[in-house]
Amino acid sequence: MERPPLIDVSGLTPVAALCYTRSPNLDVGKEPGVATVINNAMLDAILAEIRPLIGRGKVADYIPALASVSGNKLGIAICTVDGQHYFAGDAHERFSIQSISKVLSLVVAMNHYQEEEIWQRVGKDPSGQPFNSLLQLEIEQGKPRNPFINAGALVVCDMLQSRLSAPRQRMLEIVRRLSGVADIAYDPLVARSEFEHSARNAAIAWLMKSFGNFHNDVATVLQNYFHYCSLEMSCVELARTFLFLADRGMAPHLNTPVIAPIQSRQVNALMMTSGMYQNAGEFAWRVGLPAKSGVGGGIVAIVPQEMAIAVWSPELDQAGNSLAGIAVLEKLTQKVGRSVF
Repeated sequence: MERPPLIDVSGLTPVAALCYTRSPNLDVGKEPGVATVINNAMLDAILAEIRPLIGRGKVADYIPALASVSGNKLGIAICTVDGQHYFAGDAHERFSIQSISKVLSLVVAMNHYQEEEIWQRVGKDPSGQPFNSLLQLEIEQGKPRNPFINAGALVVCDMLQSRLSAPRQRMLEIVRRLSGVADIAYDPLVARSEFEHSARNAAIAWLMKSFGNFHNDVATVLQNYFHYCSLEMSCVELARTFLFLADRGMAPHLNTPVIAPIQSRQVNALMMTSGMYQNAGEFAWRVGLPAKSGVGGGIVAIVPQEMAIAVWSPELDQAGNSLAGIAVLEKLTQKVGRSVF
């Protein structure tokens, strides 16, 4: 039986005008050697400084529908818990969020399952392996290390298929509600392209099924998973959607709890340890924030109790993370002196 979600998806509102209006300076406090405010001029300057890195990475080409995306894009958006919005570059252009959606599917699962039901099927530890690896899964008898590698996300999608009558529609309702944007949608071309090149993900699902850790029809769950990955959103929309993770599980612009405060802390912890795949340690060293990346070139990062940040640059490094996007976040955190460490 479905439990009602914490998020009320009724009465969707049109695009919030504030998302498209640049806010004035944000005072981030005094700290020796760092800026005391965030403003749009600062973001413009950061993008200009990082832009020469474009050309050093590679756009994802193993998904044909993503291979055609221009590598020259670069954008950033920041939403704060007190309602300020900052953006620069290609912040309003939509792109495929890909694995960033894994955070959202986990949050939906948290609304419909007890804690022990989730974590008996998927772990909480970094994998140290590529996001689509089968080796570790075989050794550990079909239990994925964490919900942010492909195997773990597929288990979460399998759980949603068991508990929700319309998992794709539920995800759309939640994302539209959190972002305040009623026309966010799946890209059917991307979803179809991923499904047509899904041999490895299908192998992961069937391997877990052989260990008894996958309960539904593999093709059905894969379709849901690829649709989640194909969500098209902009940096502005992503930052607003993920703001609840900066405010102890509360969506401040809606005054609505999305998940409990302890769950918000847990999701941020998982993002810190596993959100950037096998480069999570390097990212923690350079940036020091909980974050989740996707092979579409997006990254969402959280400054707890303060703000959500979304960056986009389609060219990836060898681990599948946005090369310029990481550099933008590193420069931003250096300038404003923000880190969880």
